[in-house]
Amino acid sequence: MIPTPDRGRLWLARLQPYRQRLLEPPPLIVEGRLTRMVGLTLEAEGCRASIGSLCRVVTKSGKVISAEVVGFSGARLFLMPTGDTHGLEPGCRVIPLGQDSLVGVGFGLLGRVLDGAGQALDNKGPLITDAKVSLAGVPINPLTRKPIREALDVGVRAINSILSVGRGQRMGLFAGTGVGKSILLGMMTKFTNADIVVVGLIGERGREVNEFVLKILGEEGLSRAVVVASPADDSPLMRVHGALLATAIAEYFRDQGLNVLLLMDSLTRYAQAYREIALAIDEPPATKGYPPSVFAKLPQLVERAGNGDEGGGSITAFYTVLAEGDDTNDPIADAARGVLDGHIVLSRALADSGHYPAIDVEASVSRVMPDIVDNEHMRMARDLRRLYSTYQQNRDLISVGAYRPGADPRIDQAIERNPAIMAFLRQDMDESVDLSRSIDELAQLLGGR
Repeated sequence: MIPTPDRGRLWLARLQPYRQRLLEPPPLIVEGRLTRMVGLTLEAEGCRASIGSLCRVVTKSGKVISAEVVGFSGARLFLMPTGDTHGLEPGCRVIPLGQDSLVGVGFGLLGRVLDGAGQALDNKGPLITDAKVSLAGVPINPLTRKPIREALDVGVRAINSILSVGRGQRMGLFAGTGVGKSILLGMMTKFTNADIVVVGLIGERGREVNEFVLKILGEEGLSRAVVVASPADDSPLMRVHGALLATAIAEYFRDQGLNVLLLMDSLTRYAQAYREIALAIDEPPATKGYPPSVFAKLPQLVERAGNGDEGGGSITAFYTVLAEGDDTNDPIADAARGVLDGHIVLSRALADSGHYPAIDVEASVSRVMPDIVDNEHMRMARDLRRLYSTYQQNRDLISVGAYRPGADPRIDQAIERNPAIMAFLRQDMDESVDLSRSIDELAQLLGGR
């Protein structure tokens, strides 16, 4: 169609804003100045930047410190540094970079140990990456996610038999300090049937990082794993980045069609790091010192794991949750239970008695187990739970001799089977028990199939 003069003028009018935008010079990067530092929060004036974008803070001696925009108030920007802040003083230059945090991912990361910024910690040479991705990730439409229908072999008999985990499930490990979370994570790292293992050690002691890599993972386990370590002495922003980086690496491998096991120790330290950032920019605390934004960040992180689209890969994730004072109703523990697909509770009483892994069968649950196991397996798991619970509820009466045999057939059966059940639930850290063997031993224990 040949345009008439009126139509031609209309088209020119519509194109005018775009032509003007193309002819305009690109916006200049305006430097700001550092005006204040309170705690770990930097305040800058004279520049503009969006939330999550990166800035460089340059001292008068030429030292460069990376920082991220975490808030603003009027013309002031609130920055959180990712490294050492020694040498900062009023008037330091603040240069916005105009980009969000991007990290390198790829198969060249296998066998490597990284920090929260994606830099190598293992002195094995430069990192080889295939692509750059954003730490924030890309949300998945929940209606296009592949449903969880396949059981995952984690190599731990108690989990395989009565707390069966599905491929693409998100589980929590709830425990206090010194109850065996790291050992159980290490067992699953070595024994789980997964293509790639991504481990995030967030906010833990630096000594534990080296022990986990050398003793628990070993050379064989590290060959198919990527470890992201951001210990407790890192800045809160670096600890947050460590959790986001581990998740972003797992997402990359899932997008390649692989089955990924993501182990994060711990979700509580991630929440505490966000609490430090939020309180530093004057967000009011809500529950036990945690600001409301922390409870919004937890599901944003956890929902990035799980199955991908139909025909794609999966991320099966285990998040450790620190129950402070062995209180499983801690605000973070309570919030985590609401966004995870199940939880495994470790008991201090069992650990103190030398029972490992110290899994509390009564308090633990896998929400997808009915969808991934057959009816016979589900029945046997319920029978074991019933026997275990009956014995625990009457343990005091049995211990002091107040119960008379024959008074209740259910208690008699629980007393008879209890030694075999406790032996069934124990497992050495170097022993692997696959899924089929776990089910067979459960059937032998209960006299089933």
